[in-house]
Amino acid sequence: MNEQCGHDIEDLRVGMSASFAKTITEADIVLFAGVSGDNNAVHTNEAFAKTTLFGGRIAHGFLTASVISAAVANRLPGPGTVYLGQQMRFRAPVKPGDTVQATVTVKSVDLAKARAVLDTVCRVGDLVVIDGEATVMTTSQARRATAAASAH
Repeated sequence: MNEQCGHDIEDLRVGMSASFAKTITEADIVLFAGVSGDNNAVHTNEAFAKTTLFGGRIAHGFLTASVISAAVANRLPGPGTVYLGQQMRFRAPVKPGDTVQATVTVKSVDLAKARAVLDTVCRVGDLVVIDGEATVMTTSQARRATAAASAH
């Protein structure tokens, strides 16, 4: 593992996994609505949200999904990783105060392209709220060595 860049592609093995957890707060929902422009009343208006099948306000799906991004960026593969794609299914709502745990697991590794495919799952307790798959580009020892050699 490169401390500055997280796990290089050469470090990754199928089956490696890591998790990141975050409690979704009222402030997170309000700030996400402001940043994204998604002011859907199911997220921002308790009186309206109580009339929906959810029975109250829920977090934005992409706010919940951002916990996956945190797991990728901070844990596995870690700093220096760039998202290339994310496929996901929203399975259940997340409410303010819920703690979301995102787990990413290496599914495949392409050394030549410095890319990995990760299974991605978010849970609140034992309940899966999002599942899917991410494709990421990671840092590479070989690329750093090539860049260093050509710099001299």
